[in-house]
Order: sequence, then structure tokens, then C-alpha cells
Amino acid sequence: MSELEEKDKNVEHFLNLIKKSKRGKFKVYIGMSAGVGKTYRMLQEAHTLLKNHVNVKIGYIETHNRQETHVLLAGLPQISRRKIFYKGKELEEMDVQAIINDRPEVVIVDELAHTNIAGSKNEKRWQDVLEILENGINVISAVNIQHIESLYTDIFQITGIEVQERVPDSVLKLADEVVNIDLTADELIARLKEGKIYDKSKIETALSNFFQSDKILQLRELALKEVASQVERKIESEVLKSDKLRPERFLACISSNDVSAKLVIRKTARLASYYNSDWYLLYVQTPQEETDKISLVAQRHLINNFKMATELGAEVVRVKSNQIVKTIIETAEKKKVTTICIGKPHFNLFKSILSNTIIDQLLIKLTGTDIDLIILS
Repeated sequence: MSELEEKDKNVEHFLNLIKKSKRGKFKVYIGMSAGVGKTYRMLQEAHTLLKNHVNVKIGYIETHNRQETHVLLAGLPQISRRKIFYKGKELEEMDVQAIINDRPEVVIVDELAHTNIAGSKNEKRWQDVLEILENGINVISAVNIQHIESLYTDIFQITGIEVQERVPDSVLKLADEVVNIDLTADELIARLKEGKIYDKSKIETALSNFFQSDKILQLRELALKEVASQVERKIESEVLKSDKLRPERFLACISSNDVSAKLVIRKTARLASYYNSDWYLLYVQTPQEETDKISLVAQRHLINNFKMATELGAEVVRVKSNQIVKTIIETAEKKKVTTICIGKPHFNLFKSILSNTIIDQLLIKLTGTDIDLIILS
């Protein structure tokens, strides 16, 4: 690295420190499911802050008509919600601009994964939170484990539910503190039966579907692991590492028609999240995959995959080439990748590779490097 490049790097580092110092602090409560007490705990914390003369206000809270939670709203100052007319109805959303104009020290924002009503400034509430943080306001928020983007596949396997509202892992990485609100499966089911989570008319349906002990235990494990990995990342980022350690970097490879590309992206994101490392998404556009040769549906899926990877913290790399393996190796070496992640051979990417027995060349070339290969199921 030249002296000029070194100076530029130092200046950039200093500017990043300044920017980070101006950003509000971000605390997130994570739970394994609805009803564990995330909102209740946030309101308790708000009362404690208020008693300590901290200017804390409610930006948005959803009590779901739970009496013990609703009672805690008393005495807490709230910022009025914004009214929006949608399909002939008057609905309410969090008023982001009002919060920024009011400038409280701390604002409480519930349901981080919420999708805003059409016509709102931002599509998602987590985007609202990022905007509030950028304005130097501290935020306390909450989310259930099933709403974390990279866990979509795991959640579906456990619950059979396709969760529509999801938060990118990169948002959680911004959190200065992540706290798990934990209950045993028996405690959570007991709360449900007592009518403390849902209306009594919904209890039996909940018990026969989502609120089953085996499902709750698996979700609880995911929540505990997520918080543990967040704590580990924080420790690693704040404790100096030996220069001799080689940082992990991951490269996910997809094609335009990979039916399981999202799975490859999510699993690679989870690996990168676990190791607190950078990762990249590589799309090799062969002559057969020029935009005028693939369907509009395939193009739309590709764009959505790029968007999701970016939200999960990846740098998207697009390369035009008719030599897939060579491009993969060159990209991995250029980005100093330690692990390449690809899908099972039924993916179109592998059809191209297998048709020319290039898989052998890939393995041979990787054998002579320090790069690992992971085939994701």
C-alpha cells in the first residue's frame, strides 16, 4: 500500500468514527415468539429511564390488548402517530418526522419487522429506525426470531409458516446491544392458556399449530444462538485480533435460474454472520444468460436475489464470462475469499459446470489454494 493510500485509509477510518459517534445507540430485544414479554420489558425500561430524568418517548407500541402490558403505558409520553387514509380507511403509522423533530434522547419503537402502510415514507419500520438513528436519536426496539431474514428457511422447516415480514441481518449487526427475552416452553404455553397472549377464541388454534412444545424449543434455541452470536461479534470487534489470523470471507455463487438461490444466499449470510465476516454474492453472466435470452421472470428473481443479498450485508459482484469456474476462482482470489458456497448439482450453475466436467477443474484448482468449498443443501 502506498503512502497516499495509507493516508486516505486513515482519513476514511476517522470519518467513520465521527459518523458512528453521531449515530444514535440501538438496542434490540429478541424473543422466540409473540407473548414472551418484549414489549412489556421495553415499557419497563422506559419507566426506569424516565425516573432517571432521561427524555424517553413512545414512538410506536403495540400492546395487542394485553392488559398487563397496556397498564405500563400510563405515565409515558407518546409522540402522536401519523394518520394515513388507505383504501377508504383511516389508519395509523409511526410518525418518523415527528420523532426526528421532537428529538427525544430515547424513543421506543415496537415491531421492527412491520411493513408500513402504502404511502409511508419508508416501506419497512426497520428503515424508519435507521433514519431515526442517523439523526442521533437512541432507539429501543423489539423483534421475534422468526422475522430475521437469514433464518427464513429454518423457521419454515420448524413451523411450516412462510414469514412475510422480515428484517435484514445487517440491521441487527448495527445494534449496540441485543437482549434475549427468554421463557421456557411450559411458561409460554401457560401464558397462552391464561389468555395473556391471544384472545380466548384463538387459544385452541394456537395450541394446535404454532404453540407446540417441540416448535417452541427449536425457536428458543435459535433465539439463544442469535443473541450469543451477536455478543460474540461485539467482543471480536472490540478486542484486538492477532494480525496473523486470516479473516474469514465467503463467496456465494448463483445463476439467473437457481430455484434455491435464496437458500444459498441466506445460508452464506448466516455463516458470514457467525464469523462476523465480509461476504460476496457472485453472478457469472454467461452468453446464454444475456438479458435478452432469459425470461422476465428470471430477471426479476435475479434482481430480488441481489437486493436480498445486499440487505443481508453482501457485496454483489456481476461478471460477464463464458468461463464460470475461472471467474469463480479469480473473484475468490481478488476478494481474498476463504470459503466458496454453492448449491447442489441440480442448480443450473452446476449444469453448466457438469456439462464440461469443469467441476473436476474447480476442485483441482481449489486443492492448490487455502480456499474451502461448501456445497449447501
